[in-house]
Amino acid sequence: MRILLIEDQRDLAAVLADGLRYSGFAVDTARTMDEASEAAVVAPYDMILVDRKLPDGDGLDWVRKQRRVGSSTPVIVITATMPDVDDRIEGLNAGADDYVLKPVLIDELVARIRAVLRRPATALNPILNVGNIALDLTNRQVSVGGCPVHIPRREVGLIELLMRRFGRVVPRTALEESLYSFDDEVSPNAIEVAVYRLRTHLSRSGATVTIRTVRGMGYVLEEETRPHGENAAPRVLQPADVGQAPDGV
Repeated sequence: MRILLIEDQRDLAAVLADGLRYSGFAVDTARTMDEASEAAVVAPYDMILVDRKLPDGDGLDWVRKQRRVGSSTPVIVITATMPDVDDRIEGLNAGADDYVLKPVLIDELVARIRAVLRRPATALNPILNVGNIALDLTNRQVSVGGCPVHIPRREVGLIELLMRRFGRVVPRTALEESLYSFDDEVSPNAIEVAVYRLRTHLSRSGATVTIRTVRGMGYVLEEETRPHGENAAPRVLQPADVGQAPDGV
C-alpha cells in the first residue's frame, strides 16, 4: 500500500518514512501543501499523513481542499500539540480520520494506519482469504493452508493487491504505482521479477491459486486449474528451477 507523508521536518520525515517502509508500505514524502497536491494528482494513495504546521499553511486547509474535490483517501493528521476538543472537532469536520501526537512511536503510527484502513468505509478486513491463502494485514504474514510462509515485503504487497482483486486483471501500471514510491529505483522488469518470485513461493507452498499473465494487460489471481482427474498436490519447484525470471513471465 502507498502512503503520502506531508512533513516539513526532514529528519522526522526520514525516520517516519523509513519506519513505514520497514512495515511494508511504499512511501512518498512532501514538505509543503503544493508538493503534496502535485503528488496526489500523479499517484494513487491508500493513506495520507499530514502535519498541521507546514511552510505554506495549515495542513487541515489542504485536507479540506482534497475533500472538496472528491478525494476519499483516509487522512491522519500529525500535530505537535495536544489537540483539545475543539481542535479534534475541527479536524474531523475538515475530513481527517484520526489524530497522532508528535513525537509518535512508529509502531503506534502503523497501528493507527491499519485501524483506519480497517474501517468499513475503506472496505478492508484484518485478514484476507483467497483459496487456501490467508494474509494477516496487521502482521503482514502470509499463510498457505494454515502454515506461515516467509515472503519478502515487496511480494507481500503484491499478493495483497492481487487478492483484493481476485479474479480480475490488475494492470501492470497499477501494481507499479502501488508498490513503488517516487524514490524507488525500479527496473523495467521489476514487476515481472516480483510476480515470478511470488509464483515460486505459492507453488512451493501448495497454494490452490495461481497468477496468470494476461498479455498486454496485466496479471490476475485465480483458482489453479489442473487436468481432469488430477488430485495430486502442485509440483514443488526445485532449486534448479528458480533463477532469473524468464521473459514474459
